[in-house]
Amino acid sequence: MALKLEDKKRIVEEVHALVENAYSVVAAEYRGLTVEQMTQLRRQAREAGVVVRVVKNTLARRALQDTQFEDMGAHLVGPLVLLISTEDPGSAARIVKNFRKEVKELEPKVLSIGKGAMPGEQLDAVASLPTYEEAISKLMYVLKAPVEKFARTLNEVPGKLVRTVAAVKDAKEAA
Repeated sequence: MALKLEDKKRIVEEVHALVENAYSVVAAEYRGLTVEQMTQLRRQAREAGVVVRVVKNTLARRALQDTQFEDMGAHLVGPLVLLISTEDPGSAARIVKNFRKEVKELEPKVLSIGKGAMPGEQLDAVASLPTYEEAISKLMYVLKAPVEKFARTLNEVPGKLVRTVAAVKDAKEAA
């Protein structure tokens, strides 16, 4: 069924609004997926804060114009689903990576985490990006380690003094 011009404009506006505030976008070919598999993909994406949209490529190119993901437009070929991450840069890539473990038909074609498009082979690198909470916890661990070591060093001085005094006392008692 052909879309009317008003419907096309509405779709372009919706996708453009989503992409404008997104951290990353993954375009994957969904040829061969069943309806149940596509529903499962949408459910997993919704739980992770990722928006899944199936949009015609020409409309997707128009929606990506004047955004940081504009470079992806030239690579949109074939039946593609857009996974738009609005919470953290790696969540859309993680959804595709985890979903591909079960369903090999979902093939990532192009992705972007800001300026510049990357080929689908880079999906694993983007999927391995830490979430916000993981990045904060790693930073806290790095900041905490020197303070902990300094505190142990300071604690060692009085501890050594106590051991020395105890050794002198034991030596006098033995004599």
